[in-house]
Amino acid sequence: MRLTQGAFSFLPDLTDPEIEAQIGYCLGRGWAVGIEHTDDPHPRNTYWEMFAPPLFDQHDAHAIMVQLDECRRSFPNQYIRVIAFDSMRGRETIGLSFIAHRPASEPGFHLIREEGPGRTIRYTLRSYAVDARPEGGRYA
Repeated sequence: MRLTQGAFSFLPDLTDPEIEAQIGYCLGRGWAVGIEHTDDPHPRNTYWEMFAPPLFDQHDAHAIMVQLDECRRSFPNQYIRVIAFDSMRGRETIGLSFIAHRPASEPGFHLIREEGPGRTIRYTLRSYAVDARPEGGRYA
């Protein structure tokens, strides 16, 4: 299974020069760029772990690529995304977000079907990553 979240997710993985070009685009628009990672890419898990604080005063795409490489070395089996914050309207809004690194094996999700009153059926996605390492054990 291939996770499809964020911009460019239906395209082949971006190469490092393509990632650096996208970071340059973000910096050119005045956006602050950050790097985040997670082992649970559930579609509703919008709060990934920050690798470092967003680089609000960085204007060099290569310097951000160095940080991305550090994150890849630190978390080779996790998803890593580049996220750009646009503060032009007085609040931090996500201007662009895309996956820059994937684990070698993407475990995916399973669908849970739950029947309720009145013939109601609810569906829930559960990440295999969370099943392998429950919430409390993932951060130890």
